[in-house]
Amino acid sequence: MKTLGVLVLLSSAMLLCRTAPPLEPVTCGDNNGAAAARLAVHDINEHHDHGYKFRLSEIVGNNIEKVDDGCTIELQLNLLETVCHTVHPKHFEDCALRDESQSAVMANCTVSMTVKSGNANVTKYDCDTRKVKTHEEMMMFCPDCPTMIPLNSPDGFPVREAVKQVNSNTTNERYYVLKEVGRITAGYMWQGMFYNAEIVLVETHCPMLSRIVPEACKPLCPDRAHHAFCRSSHRRGKGLLSVECEYYPPSNETALGPGEREPRCNSHPVLLPRPPGHPRRAGHPHHAGHHGRAGNPHHDGHPHSTGHPRPTGHPLHDGHPHPTGHPHHDGHPRPTGHPHHDGHPRPTGHPHHDGHPHHNGHPHHDGSGGHHAHGQPDQGVFLHPFRPCHGLLPGSDPALHPICPMP
Repeated sequence: MKTLGVLVLLSSAMLLCRTAPPLEPVTCGDNNGAAAARLAVHDINEHHDHGYKFRLSEIVGNNIEKVDDGCTIELQLNLLETVCHTVHPKHFEDCALRDESQSAVMANCTVSMTVKSGNANVTKYDCDTRKVKTHEEMMMFCPDCPTMIPLNSPDGFPVREAVKQVNSNTTNERYYVLKEVGRITAGYMWQGMFYNAEIVLVETHCPMLSRIVPEACKPLCPDRAHHAFCRSSHRRGKGLLSVECEYYPPSNETALGPGEREPRCNSHPVLLPRPPGHPRRAGHPHHAGHHGRAGNPHHDGHPHSTGHPRPTGHPLHDGHPHPTGHPHHDGHPRPTGHPHHDGHPRPTGHPHHDGHPHHNGHPHHDGSGGHHAHGQPDQGVFLHPFRPCHGLLPGSDPALHPICPMP
């Protein structure tokens, strides 16, 4: 039986983070562009609680219209995705950008704000989030580079094994469950097809080594929980190869008083897809759950920490609509059971790459590794439909986490 170790990186991310410099006041003057853009990106990252943080790349447009005792400002901004997940405590301006060879992601945003009596407020933004290079451009730029595949890809099912491996680390005080899949990349090497996944886990109420099945454990309230950002790799036919995790402390580390219990929030673990031929057993939690940066505590007589609800929330893998507009990244429906690089369904039951040649480093889903050539997939292999931003962005690329519009 193969035993894998989990490389635990020091959870001292807080020590590496500087305090963000204060925001400059936004005025209605012609030279307000930098201050207004910084406020806009700050607001976008504050509400963007799934996927990765973004940094400002370029101010494309800045239109000011004077009204009464203030003005309205409309900005056209280009943002770039960083390597910091939203659970990372580092300020977004300190986060490194992804290299183009890592399938960089960008967002073109239109942001509206008002300035009145010296106070600036972002009122609306809408972003088009996409890869910097298309699949075809990436093939020409770096044919051997790994490519992003849909977050609901069946090739990602070894994520279950990665979570299990993390929970074998008995130095943790509690079990962890999956919060979301950040990204999955696939590439071909001489040994075969390799997959790398970035996943985020959240600490649960269940003490380590308790007899409960970890999948049935409820996450702690987001501000009270440790989070783990893990990179896992596996090879087709060989299974999980490695798991490396960084642990981040809770944002609320207030000690509980005598007799106090951890508050319980309206959140549930994300169910993972099962390998072919392994239907889900009865008794496991059903597809219901909400994950947010700040949860909704149940008023059950126990003290509760306060949270800060967001207009948009974490994408889930459960496929159920969220009453407050939380997006889901739980799968993209395929009529044939085959994922494709461009995220679009095909009318036939065979893989298709839009007629482009297959290069080393780019996956070719040929029906192996958990795929079915025809008919319906086995129960639990596919995640539910990909509905980012609560279905507000139906054409979104299923391989990435988009910035959800506001309001």
